[in-house]
Amino acid sequence: MENKAKITLVIGGCRSGKSRFALDAADQIIGNQVKADPAGGGRKVFLATSVPMDPEMDKRVAAHQAERGEDWQTIEEPVIIHEAIERVSKTADVILVDCLTLWISNLLFAEYDEPRIMEATTLLAAALEKSCCPVFLVSNEVGYGIVPDNSLARQFRDTAGLVNQKIAAMADQVILTVAGIDVPIKPKI
Repeated sequence: MENKAKITLVIGGCRSGKSRFALDAADQIIGNQVKADPAGGGRKVFLATSVPMDPEMDKRVAAHQAERGEDWQTIEEPVIIHEAIERVSKTADVILVDCLTLWISNLLFAEYDEPRIMEATTLLAAALEKSCCPVFLVSNEVGYGIVPDNSLARQFRDTAGLVNQKIAAMADQVILTVAGIDVPIKPKI
């Protein structure tokens, strides 16, 4: 299946296959571009929002780096992702942002409140709409569980839900991953 979507949100639970799906779909776009024009195409940018703070997270980051391979340019930007997208979309052939939920965590740790996070999301949406290349965004669906027992966790869950809604509304395509299976939910098939 050839992906004609410019903006794709890939959402799902932990270890549901979100990143793998996004990588494969981005690689497919590049493969199709190279087939059409062997001399051009192939510039893949991975926009990493993770800020590893412990050895376990270091291992996760290393595993993701190994999984995507050396043909991806990695840009680490934990907070101002809209500016990174605006800057690199001019020369990239595809961008993968992994992930929005870590971005939201970073914003909360930087003492952004919900209105300021939603302002940052509006800036992100504007950058996505202006992007010169396809962009995949990975995000966790965190609203399926129980109500957290502390206010910070509830704030995170609620804000993540609002950000996901805003990005899903403007995305051309939304894919839900469940147990390694990708389920298109927008546009409806």
